[in-house]
Order: sequence, then C-alpha cells, then structure tokens
Amino acid sequence: MSVAGVTPRILRPEHPAPRPLNGLIDEFDLRVEADADGIEVTGITLDSSDVHPGDIFAALPGAHRHGAEYAAAAVERGAVAIVTDPAGAERLATNVPVIVVDDPRAALGEIAAWVYRTMEEPPKLFGITGTNGKTSTSFMLEGLLADLGFVTGLSTTAERHVGDLVVTSKLTTPEASELHALLARMREAGVRAAVLEVSAQAIERHRVDGVVFDVVAFTNLSHDHLDDYGSMEAYFDVKLELFTPDRAERGVVCVDTDWGAKVAERSRIPVTTVTSDPERHADWHVDIWEETPTSTSFTLTGIDGGAIEVQVPFIGRHMAVDAAIAILMLVEGGFELEAIAEVIDRGMRSTLPGRIERVSGDSGPAVFVDYGHSPDAFAQTLEALRRVTEGRLIMLFGADGDRDATKRAEMGRISAELADAVVVTDFNPRSEDAAAIREQVLAGAYAAAGSKPVIESSPEEAAIRAALALAGPGDTILWAGPGDADYRDVAGVREPFVARDEAKLALHEAGWSTADPLPNGDWSPVKDRH
Repeated sequence: MSVAGVTPRILRPEHPAPRPLNGLIDEFDLRVEADADGIEVTGITLDSSDVHPGDIFAALPGAHRHGAEYAAAAVERGAVAIVTDPAGAERLATNVPVIVVDDPRAALGEIAAWVYRTMEEPPKLFGITGTNGKTSTSFMLEGLLADLGFVTGLSTTAERHVGDLVVTSKLTTPEASELHALLARMREAGVRAAVLEVSAQAIERHRVDGVVFDVVAFTNLSHDHLDDYGSMEAYFDVKLELFTPDRAERGVVCVDTDWGAKVAERSRIPVTTVTSDPERHADWHVDIWEETPTSTSFTLTGIDGGAIEVQVPFIGRHMAVDAAIAILMLVEGGFELEAIAEVIDRGMRSTLPGRIERVSGDSGPAVFVDYGHSPDAFAQTLEALRRVTEGRLIMLFGADGDRDATKRAEMGRISAELADAVVVTDFNPRSEDAAAIREQVLAGAYAAAGSKPVIESSPEEAAIRAALALAGPGDTILWAGPGDADYRDVAGVREPFVARDEAKLALHEAGWSTADPLPNGDWSPVKDRH
C-alpha cells in the first residue's frame, strides 16, 4: 500500500532501543564537551525538522550555511546531543553534550550504524550502482526476492519499500542517518533481503558508510554528473570505490562498455561478469531472441554451461541486461539458478514506476513516460522503441536546470538522430532560465535533425499536445525525463505535476484511449488546471 503523504518521509524504527551516549563515545573514542552521563539516545538525524526526542543532531557544514545554526531548534525538539565539527562547535551555545569530530559527515554512517544497531543481524544486502539501469535492476531484483519467499526492502530513486509499506523517495540514496534508520525499520518489519540504489554522490558523500553489501553490481557509465566530477575518469573512480572489501563481499559487473571492463579489472572483490555483446568476453552472455511491444525475451548462458530463459515484461535490450544483472546478483548471493528459473517461469513483476511506462491505451499512438535524462538513456530507450514501432517515433523531453549543462546539446543531438520528430520542452528548470536551457538543447537537435521536425513548446502541458498533434495510430511518443515524479521544480518552487496524468488527459482530449484513467478522474480541460 502506498502511504506517501501520511507516513513521515524519513522512515525510522517504531520501537527504537535506547543506547547510552557514553557507550558511543567510548566505542569511537570521541571527544565530547559537557557531561554525557545518564543520557540515552534513540536516533540520529541531520534534519532539524525531523528531530525526535532522544536524537543526536548532526550539525554538518553545508555549501551556504552550517548546520550549527539549527542546533537550538533541534534541542527544542528533543535532541539530547549534537555532533559537529570544530567550526560548528564554536557557534554553539547549548547545555547538551557536543561531540566534536573533524569530519562529521564521514563519521555519520558509523555513528548511525551504532545508534540503530544495523550491523547486528542485517538483512541480505544488495547494492546497485551505474549511470542508468539502477532503478529497473533494483525493482526486478526485489520482485524476484519476494517471489523466492523473502520479506523485502527497497531504496531507489523512485520509492522506498519496507515490506508492504511504500513511500516516495527524495534522494537516490538517503543520507547515512536516514539509511540506517530505514534499515532498522526494515529489521522491525522482518525484512530478510534489501536492495539499495547507490549513486556516485552517495559513495562520495559517505551516505552508505557503515553498510557492507553481500553483493553489489555495476550497470554502466555514461555522460552525466560531470558538473560534480569534472571528468568521466573522476566519475568512474567514485563508482569503483563500491567494489572494495570494506563496502561489499562480491560483485556483478556488466562489461558491455569499456568502463565495465575496467571495473572488473580493477575490482578488489571477486566479481562475475555479464555482457550482451557477443564480441566481448564475460562469464555470462545475454542472447536476446525476441522483442515485442510488451516484452523482451532472452537466454542467459554461463561459461560453465548453466543457462536460463527469461521473458521480462518490459521493452528493450537494456531491460534484458538489467534483468540478467538482477538474476546474477541472486546467484552471487547464494541462490540456485534452478530456483530462480522456477519463479521467473511463473512471471516476473511488471511494475516499474516511470520506466518506459505506457500511459496510452489500444487506440491511437503509443505514449510512454520515462525517467531517463541522459544521452545514453535516451539512446537506449529510443533504439528499443524503434524496434517495436511501426510508424514514426516522436521524442518529447527537456533538460533539467542546475545540473550538468554539458550534456544538453548531446541530448538534443541523440534525440534528433534517433527519432523522426523532436519536441523540446521544460524539465525542472530550477533556478535557471527555462528558455536558455531549451536553447542549448535545441542547438544540438537542429544540428542533427536535417529535414526532421524540431519543435520548441513550453510549458509541458502544451508540449505533450504538440507531440500528439504530430502522431497517429502506429506512431510512438516517448516523453523522457519526468518518469513518475509528482512535481516540477520552477524557480526553486516545487509545484504538483504528474507527467503521466497530463499525458492521459491530452490523449483523452485527442480522442484516444488511455491505459487507465487519472487517479482522481479529473478530465477537465488544461486551461482549468492552472
């Protein structure tokens, strides 16, 4: 059941076990100002608005402000201690103990693991990193684990799961304090296996510190986040850190790209490799033998002769590779291939929020909403849809603001090369000027489009209608970027917006069928929705 909006965004154990603050201080030989005798802690957070009585408040330095500025509010809400750096300690005037460490962010994971006891009898943990494919692999892996009889947990860009409890995510990988609280909540719920997306930022910013995965996986690496890392090599180096003994025990690596081959070569833990490229050497090969508008079928074959036939209810070769990675993570986690084959034969889970999600019905053009927002993600999805589209392929997308601007022209170029028509719109411009972002994208599209139509349309409500005006039965529209998000960020303000609902409304207005109605049944004209 989905309870987003009812359950707090940060999931915590409902019955935390108090631990003596002095025990924490002794465990890590921490320096503390003021007497900690008799104080018990039940949680830790770096969000002052999330403080519960008994918490440690982590006052971290930020890009613009220091968390110490919020310490007084945290104490008012019940924080019993503060952990901060020397600069933060100088700003504090409080009667609660202050733990001073040189780098509180680096210490947060280990402290949170101690507070929530997450290293004690943890569930089987699976971590997935890569530029694209993390969420799809995670959902397929969790589905297989559930079919194998496990109570499961999940943490992805899209959702967090604790058994049947589902909440919407805000970060790909939560902050360390939130992650360990989530793992403790999972333990309470009897979760025996959990799947976590691990972003590069999560590794670099210590969000997965204090966690040791049973199995980790690398999907791919492509142009993204260069505003954070400056070069692909620096981006790669951060991802590689996941494949070290203090982070994980075993790994699965897709070697379809040279980056994957480098991970396999430089990994410091044992890894098994997989590829869909017959020209590349790997321990396992993916042989795709059927693609339809609703599924992809393949055989996964190992060099030792083991094999399994799989049909995934999703479109695209990349989805087949993601499924193969999920299967091999189970194998590396100790599951028998025969047992995995049995649950796959019964049918894999078909829910994958916002990933090549069809919102159109049987009549009219096929309309898909997707989360992909990088050049490589665009290429994979457009190529997949091309193979199952009878008519024209129309691409609708925008580039997000305050994010890697170097990929914008490339997004336009890839779209114009692989689609028959392109509609450029907005996608979370944030603090940037939306028109300026569109101009950068359009430059790449115009350079590659030739005689193909390239349309600029804003806002998004108008853009989906412009795309539909180009389409007819047999055609396909891909709306890339928003996926299943329920908001858009304009000038720093998050306003409600659901692309798949807007697409359904536009289809209804055009006289075409939809996969299912809007959740609230609102079919009012677009002009009444502002």
